Amino acid sequence: MSPATPGPSAGPLLLGVRHHGPGSARAVRAALDAAGPAAVLIEGPPEGDALLPLAADPGMRPPVALLAHAADDPGRAAFWPLAGFSPEWAAIQWAQERDVPVRFIDLPAAHSLAVPQARHQGEEDDEADGAAPGSLRLDPLAVLAGTAGYEDPERWWEDVVEHRGGAGPAADPLGAFEALGEAMGALREEYGAGGHPRDLVREAYMRQRMRAARREFGDAYAVVCGAWHVPALRAKTTAAADKALLTGLPKVKVETTWVPWTHRRLARAGGYGAGITSPGWYAHLFAARDRPVERWLTKVAGLLREEDRQVSPAHVIEAVRLADTLAAMRGRPVPGLTETLEAVRAVMCDGSDIPLALIEDRLVVGDVLGEVPDAAPVVPLQRDLTRQQRSLRLKPEAQDRELELDLREDTDAAKSLLLHRLRLLGIDWGLPTASRGSTGTFRETWRLCWEPELAVRVAEAGIWGTTVLGAATARAEADAAAAGDLGEITALAERCLLAGLSGALPAVLRALADRAALDTDVAGLAKALPALARSLRYGDVRGTDAAALGAVAAGLAERICVALPPACAAGLDADAAQELRGHVDGVHAAVGLLEGLDTDGLRERWAAVLRTLAGRETVPGLIRGRAARLLLDDGRLSPGETARLMGLSLSPACAPADAAGWIEGFAGGASGGGTLLVHDERLLGLIDDWLVSVPERAFIDVLPLLRRTFGGYEAGVRRSLGELVRRGPGGAGASVPGFGAAPAGFGPELDPVRADAVVDLVHLLLAGAPG
Repeated sequence: MSPATPGPSAGPLLLGVRHHGPGSARAVRAALDAAGPAAVLIEGPPEGDALLPLAADPGMRPPVALLAHAADDPGRAAFWPLAGFSPEWAAIQWAQERDVPVRFIDLPAAHSLAVPQARHQGEEDDEADGAAPGSLRLDPLAVLAGTAGYEDPERWWEDVVEHRGGAGPAADPLGAFEALGEAMGALREEYGAGGHPRDLVREAYMRQRMRAARREFGDAYAVVCGAWHVPALRAKTTAAADKALLTGLPKVKVETTWVPWTHRRLARAGGYGAGITSPGWYAHLFAARDRPVERWLTKVAGLLREEDRQVSPAHVIEAVRLADTLAAMRGRPVPGLTETLEAVRAVMCDGSDIPLALIEDRLVVGDVLGEVPDAAPVVPLQRDLTRQQRSLRLKPEAQDRELELDLREDTDAAKSLLLHRLRLLGIDWGLPTASRGSTGTFRETWRLCWEPELAVRVAEAGIWGTTVLGAATARAEADAAAAGDLGEITALAERCLLAGLSGALPAVLRALADRAALDTDVAGLAKALPALARSLRYGDVRGTDAAALGAVAAGLAERICVALPPACAAGLDADAAQELRGHVDGVHAAVGLLEGLDTDGLRERWAAVLRTLAGRETVPGLIRGRAARLLLDDGRLSPGETARLMGLSLSPACAPADAAGWIEGFAGGASGGGTLLVHDERLLGLIDDWLVSVPERAFIDVLPLLRRTFGGYEAGVRRSLGELVRRGPGGAGASVPGFGAAPAGFGPELDPVRADAVVDLVHLLLAGAPG
């Protein structure tokens, strides 16, 4: 099989490439320089032809991708990524520099996207790109590498193409394409479509476009496509046969644009079928025309120094020597990525894989994010988002980064509103995260990372409006109308306040009031109230008028006060009791947040509910204990009354499991119960007496509950409790029969004089003023 060369007798110039290969990119430019074709045809969707002039715009900086999506369903989308070292991008640049016509010739996206399971080109077109998805699909690189005696296809490709230097493709580009074309021809003869049946349709369309180009330019045109397709494009077929393959294909209306892409999304590890293992390394090879290893190791040294590792120029020199030696020992023309990483591990990382993992993440793969000019077509929502990003100086970046916001600052508050509105639209550019500093309501911490797919999410959200504010408002109103339960609406109300969607709140509150009036499930009501209380707090922080929301929350709290005691009656199993205990905690916290509202004594009514729960024998011990603890913490239950309730709950008449539940509810590890027991020997003594009185068989049953209760205490608390019990009878704890004395420094009663002496210090620790 001989290669086609330019000219009327030899046919068009077919350049079979590997997508995203710097060696292929250089070879394509050299071959085009040598042949000087009158037109260049490139594998890609023809809908992108109108966008090709933007590739010459100074604002276009790869990696970028052609995005095509169904006009009536933006979620059905496909990407065609291009890096600066992609052969297709090199061909586009070559043609535009010389005013040579350039066109895409692959199957239109209108057909590809009409098939629900259609994927983007990189997943479908793996002709020379390593492992293809699916066990039945041929991996051409692996076959060729195995034939040459290589176990690693990437290593073979580097030796044959990327690292050949002056003896490689750039020196004899047509010869390199001839050899690769012959190899692919042999594979196609042996394996046919190689498990890529859809390629037959794509290749039929490409041949049709080539026939059209022949009528316009003769044979003086070049085709840049995946090497796997070259034998099929060279094959002698009739136009009628190709037309038959294309007849009846489904079709949808599509829209196309350019979007930024990232090196990380070019990596095969990210799920990209035509991906490569080391896009950052390949970008370096393409940019560094001389001394690539030396320049690469200098980058590595700079990264390690940024991480405060001691790396000197001597380390770089020694690493270069070691990489050259390893390549020579292995018979490689120049050091590859394997040799350079082994040299870095040995010389710069002291044999550790931890800093090496950082190098692989930041440099071998990398977080380079491309840029697209403003002239690229976008939906109005994307244009409004871009405007806000610029005005707020919130630049999209591919690398994860944390953003700390102080909501008292106008700019930070505006950033918060934008991020919350985008989240409501399903555009998760930022995700809220726990702050490592202040935890006040005036602080927010976000983790930002811009992924290329977010461009699709923006296009999808464009159906809700032309601005971020308008779209988020419309989406919130629609979600409120479609919400299935009360919890969804309360969560939505909270998100609306966080996003400053005052226009959506009336519709959300109407839906909330309607749903709350019909909901009779106390668990659902109790689950909804904390979100409403938080919403009121956030509304106050942002200066939002949330009076209507406060009225709904107060009404919800009243209904909970009435319905909760009957719901906690006997008959609840352990899981149901545990769930209700959590709801009791949530409602208690919410009532505290609602205290500042005009709620007509809601706090007192809630305290009465807790008293009812704490004293009613038919209520599970877990809930009775929790209610007693909440009353004690609020100062509504005296120590003597607390001891009385504990004594009743731990009496021999009570079932051991119920008594253990009371202890868990009252002194659970997360509630500070351990510290309470350390300082109140009377309560600890009651627990100690009950514990030694539990029969052996019952003790085995309650042991898991007790371990869960006491295992949650901090080590120092457990140690203090053990010391108190170990000391035995006498001392300050003698009032409790069978219980030991307190450690030195503990008194039986509170000393007001000593307590007052530390008030100023406590104020200072809490950042308050003395007094």
